[in-house]
Amino acid sequence: MTLQNIESFALGDWVPPGDGARLVTDAVTGAPLGRAGNGALDLGAMRDYARRVGGPALRAMGFHDRARMLKALATYLNTHKEQLHTLSLRTGATRADGKIDIEGGIGTMFVIASKGRREMPDGQVYLDGGVEALSRSGTFVGQHICTPLQGVAVHINAFNFPVWGMLEKLAPTLLAGMPAIVKPATATCQVTEACLRLIVQSGILPDGALQLVTGGLGDLLDQLDCQDVVSFTGSAETALMLRGSDHLLRNSVRFVAEQDSLNASILGPDAGPGTPEFDLFVTEVHREMTVKAGQKCTAIRRILVPDAHLDPVLTALSARLAQTVIGHPAEAGTQMGALVSAAQREDVLAKAAIVGGEAERVCGNPDAFEVHGADAEAGAFLPPMLYHCADPRGARALHAVEAFGPVATVMGYGDPEEAVDLVNRGGGSLVASVITADTGFARDVALGAAAFHGRLYVNNRHSMAEATGHGAPLPHMVHGGPGRAGGGEELGGVRGVLHYMQRTAIQGSPDLLTAIGGIWVPGSAQQTGPCHPFQRRFHELEIGETLETAAREVTQDDIAHFADFTGDRFYAHLDEDAAARNPFFAGRVAHGYLLLSFAAGLFVEPSEGPVLANTGLEDLQFEKPVVPGTSVHARLTVKRKTRRTDDYGEVRWHVDLRDDENDAVATYTLKTMVAY
Repeated sequence: MTLQNIESFALGDWVPPGDGARLVTDAVTGAPLGRAGNGALDLGAMRDYARRVGGPALRAMGFHDRARMLKALATYLNTHKEQLHTLSLRTGATRADGKIDIEGGIGTMFVIASKGRREMPDGQVYLDGGVEALSRSGTFVGQHICTPLQGVAVHINAFNFPVWGMLEKLAPTLLAGMPAIVKPATATCQVTEACLRLIVQSGILPDGALQLVTGGLGDLLDQLDCQDVVSFTGSAETALMLRGSDHLLRNSVRFVAEQDSLNASILGPDAGPGTPEFDLFVTEVHREMTVKAGQKCTAIRRILVPDAHLDPVLTALSARLAQTVIGHPAEAGTQMGALVSAAQREDVLAKAAIVGGEAERVCGNPDAFEVHGADAEAGAFLPPMLYHCADPRGARALHAVEAFGPVATVMGYGDPEEAVDLVNRGGGSLVASVITADTGFARDVALGAAAFHGRLYVNNRHSMAEATGHGAPLPHMVHGGPGRAGGGEELGGVRGVLHYMQRTAIQGSPDLLTAIGGIWVPGSAQQTGPCHPFQRRFHELEIGETLETAAREVTQDDIAHFADFTGDRFYAHLDEDAAARNPFFAGRVAHGYLLLSFAAGLFVEPSEGPVLANTGLEDLQFEKPVVPGTSVHARLTVKRKTRRTDDYGEVRWHVDLRDDENDAVATYTLKTMVAY
């Protein structure tokens, strides 16, 4: 049998296996598949290539350019995903497991690309928060900015998700403007290599933006500095060894870890047999024990059940697990495939034996189970194994040892306080779920357990039809957890992008902040354009371009008419005596929304022009009440421009409405779409 050469991608070329190559096996048959790794790779040159070639090319692009690049890449991968599914079957993953990995990874890239276009500026500097006033007159201000780190991101990934694990780290890294060196786990690196070949084949990424090491990292980590990032997914022991490196510590190299996690699911006291929540709980636990053969960092390991519901849960879960069809992942009807390797199976059995020292196995005999369409002894198969611990408070290993496979333990609790105490004994987890319709119980668990968990998943009959499941990290939400879960975070939309950027405090004049951030800051220079700004196209408008309007008097008749026309007859607008008793007003005042309407009437150019639509306003503040007889005028300034398509872009205008004493009456940001 010819073994596949699983290659690395370094310095723009594919490098075949060489000295130090390791064997990769078929999880289903145990047969050798290929060889991976090359001890002769020049890892220092790879780091230099990423910094010298990939980094500058990415940083020359803006966030929106990089987001469009990610979307194009995700689209390309989506059209070529079938070859990845074929390879995935040989890792023991069923088609359903493969969808989580492959489609999940591609979908994550789509979401991060969309977040980049919607939530990040069309430029190269990300503003973190608003402007801080640092002086009385406003000539000295401050703001936090984020810019890409100028090193390389080293991604060390786990075996269980060879595609998602790469893409979920890669998408925010590239969006930040940082190149990456990816090091997948050897056991499934053939799938990662195939995905990376598609990426290279697409020609979408600039040279040096992405490299692959299918073997060991050698001394690469000892060459990193403060501009580099290490993002690790794997065991707590390996994470401790890597992050404890003297070189990484001395050079303050960022180390993001997602590691072991004894995740738990809690059944609420209200969710007894016969309720939708009880059935949902059994379904969720069964899925988390069997998807990817339990080889998920978010899988349920501890099952917390009210003492009153303990027997029904054990009976229902055991029945569901006993019916699970274990077999060749390519066979129709297979619900659970093999573990990734024989070595992983032996590790799970060893850890399950430790759990068995404190709990009784009630379902799943690893020495006697059926496998459909495959040889149980040749492949890395195991049945789902359910344990019951009668004394969870006295247990130790149960809350400390993770069997990374289809193994979970049921334990009872007496009250909400005990449930919280038990779930927190995991020492920090990626996720805990609560299945309950009792909002008070859910709140008690959240207040008591949130500090120990990166994510809390609460589900019941009202959300179950659309909920994504206990074990599904979503790109919109943070993925990570405290304590033994690693203390790191990934994903979370733009939050994940910022892990690969440096936050810097900028202090200076408003003009300086405007120039650096690309967004007009109040107090910085303003200039008048050659005509009304609503008659100028998107590409013609300049940041700081301003329109000063004429003034308009706000009369008592205006206020009364607005009240009658809209139905807003709040007393402060119509009753002089009542308004005077209000501590905020000296008498009758104009409606705030009347003032906004007058402002629009003052600055809008009514004739047809490039302005296509008003899409909303933000940050509205009413600064000073307006009494009848006051005149108001508006100042409209181009604050920010964001290209949306080839045909139009979004222009945000700073609107400043002032009275005849030149005091601010209202300020807000107006959003319009303007033809390019």
